[in-house]
Amino acid sequence: MKFKVKAMDITTGNTLVAILNSKDAAKFDLHVLDRIKIRKNRKNIEAVLDIGKSLKAIPSGSIGLFEETLEALNAKQGDIINICLAKKPLSLQYIRKKLDGGTLSKKEIEEIINDIVNNRLSSIELTYFVSACYTHALDTKETIMLVKAMVNCGSTLKLNKYPIIDKHCIGGVPGNRTTMIIVPIIAAAGLTIPKTSSRSITSPSGTADTMEVLTNVCLNLNQMKRVVNKTNGCIVWGGSLNLAPADDKIIKVERPLEINAESQFLASIMAKKMSVSSTHILIDIPVGKSAKLEGMKLAKNLKKDFIRLAKKLKRKIKVMITDGSQPIGNGIGPALEARDVLYVLQGDYRQPNDLRKKSIEMAGKILEMGKKAKPGQGKKKALEILESGQAYKKMKEIIKAQEGCITDSENIKLGRYAYDVTSKKSGRIKYIDNKIITRIARVAGAPKDKKAGIYLYNHIGDRVKKGDKLFTVYSDGKEQLKFAKEVVKESSAIVLK
Repeated sequence: MKFKVKAMDITTGNTLVAILNSKDAAKFDLHVLDRIKIRKNRKNIEAVLDIGKSLKAIPSGSIGLFEETLEALNAKQGDIINICLAKKPLSLQYIRKKLDGGTLSKKEIEEIINDIVNNRLSSIELTYFVSACYTHALDTKETIMLVKAMVNCGSTLKLNKYPIIDKHCIGGVPGNRTTMIIVPIIAAAGLTIPKTSSRSITSPSGTADTMEVLTNVCLNLNQMKRVVNKTNGCIVWGGSLNLAPADDKIIKVERPLEINAESQFLASIMAKKMSVSSTHILIDIPVGKSAKLEGMKLAKNLKKDFIRLAKKLKRKIKVMITDGSQPIGNGIGPALEARDVLYVLQGDYRQPNDLRKKSIEMAGKILEMGKKAKPGQGKKKALEILESGQAYKKMKEIIKAQEGCITDSENIKLGRYAYDVTSKKSGRIKYIDNKIITRIARVAGAPKDKKAGIYLYNHIGDRVKKGDKLFTVYSDGKEQLKFAKEVVKESSAIVLK
């Protein structure tokens, strides 16, 4: 069956999609979500079919191709292509098996991950896989097989070094930019730490967004390797590296559902760590009201799961349960967080003590794991590296190696427009809501507007007087700041007693 290509100028996000009008689809007995094979010259792909009723949108004899499908087929507007019905992916049988509570084999998991990576599953079908793993959690054996399948379907960073250090925070706490202080401390100590980080999806800033204020984070695998070999460390965006690519596609489905299949969550983190060949891993689990994990029991169970999985994967791991009851640091948003990081590294009097303290404690644990400090002496060693200026010097080396130029806190620009939020009474700060702080910062424009965000003047336990500034909201847009003000008025980000 021959059809003329119509470019739809729409992106699906990943899935390969084609669309026919309802009359052509009925003529060939094709239905929504059928698979079709599309051939252009010697190029063949499979796509998911959608159907439109408007002949104006999709004329008879035409086939609409979404951007990913056009690119995969190397096609353009007006090209003539051939289509025929294709079989549904075998992985759908395995997803159905998991929905029914069955246990998946190595081959079945590999088939599912391969189809996810190659965009053979629609977003609905991928959602069913996520839901199946949420309803019927993967057992330890299945989780290990999932980790290995996710690693094998992408690129891997190969380094002729040992040990290779990595760290990860499960998230949920604004401003928690310990990575950008830990990496230069560890690298300055002579250990190798190739850190891949994420961009924000729901937070005011991811580590990659914050690091991007100072330097380039979009490196390919070879560039990343050169930086690590030169400086012992890096902080780059994982999305540009094709490391465990199935993970990113699964996360996109999990976010709107607001579900977190624990087995997938564990597999996701460990796959990213294994893709950079890490041998020693530190995991940060913040716990507190309005954090991602609010209960200590859940945190302790998760810690046990991480330790059990790491042992099976032959990785050394240390899991720290930390205070997630309030934001870490003073700055919330890419530029404000980057400034906090440089304040700490430069030893500036404006450095946030909580961020400094947490970073030193975590770096100390890593130094002990990597045999650069004796048990119980890690914090002291980390503090020496930080206070001597070695960590700041190393950070400047990493920034330069990643083709950046901002190494001084004074060179970081904040939003042109600002709004001060003051205390309506005197008292002691009882509670700071992570979720409301996050919402205000995002409405102000963060992380897309890197200069937007919030600067906190106080933390839990601090005493304030009526009229004292609690926080300042920054934005580069007047309208954005106006919307942020409305959120401030509608909610209680900081509660006094």
